[in-house]
Amino acid sequence: MALCLKQVFAKDKTFRPRKRFEPGTQRFELYKKAQASLKSGLDLRSVVRLPPGENIDDWIAVHVVDFFNRINLIYGTMAERCSETSCPVMAGGPRYEYRWQDERQYRRPAKLSAPRYMALLMDWIEGLINDEEVFPTRVGVPFPRNFQQVCTKILTRLFRVFVHVYIHHFDSILSMGAEAHVNTCYKHFYYFIREFSLVDQRELEPLREMTERICH
Repeated sequence: MALCLKQVFAKDKTFRPRKRFEPGTQRFELYKKAQASLKSGLDLRSVVRLPPGENIDDWIAVHVVDFFNRINLIYGTMAERCSETSCPVMAGGPRYEYRWQDERQYRRPAKLSAPRYMALLMDWIEGLINDEEVFPTRVGVPFPRNFQQVCTKILTRLFRVFVHVYIHHFDSILSMGAEAHVNTCYKHFYYFIREFSLVDQRELEPLREMTERICH
């Protein structure tokens, strides 16, 4: 029997939405507009398109934060089943392995377990979206010139969470009755990154067959 999604997403308190939009801000209003479109039953391809008159960087920022929250929760539902023992390598099946690199602890690509990779990834994204120099929230403060490049890197790494979850933990998704919800999140994410060419096509290869099946 399918579980209530609130129950599913309340299981783990470590991975949870960490970034909110401040009420009264332009980005909050844009977020509400995006959510209203999602709930209206419109085709997801239409939902991701830039609304007339809106700034593309604002639109991308809203979605990056929302996808971070949603994917954070999706992984959190199965974090207890993704351990150092079960997933000693951050991978997407036998053909794809993802190594972690950052500007602090791991200056060279490092082979890590999936849970360690995920923890570093979520902390890294959280740091970026809470950095006013990268994701400015004050009126009149422009986005940095490399903003879309930063978002490409964030979204590329978030896509790898889908890869790992679908390939290594799909049974957990099914057992929790969350398949439809996760698929919808994935399709929303996929249509968005394709609409604005934010993730290299080669990165999408691990889920190509599934994507062709559910994103038709």
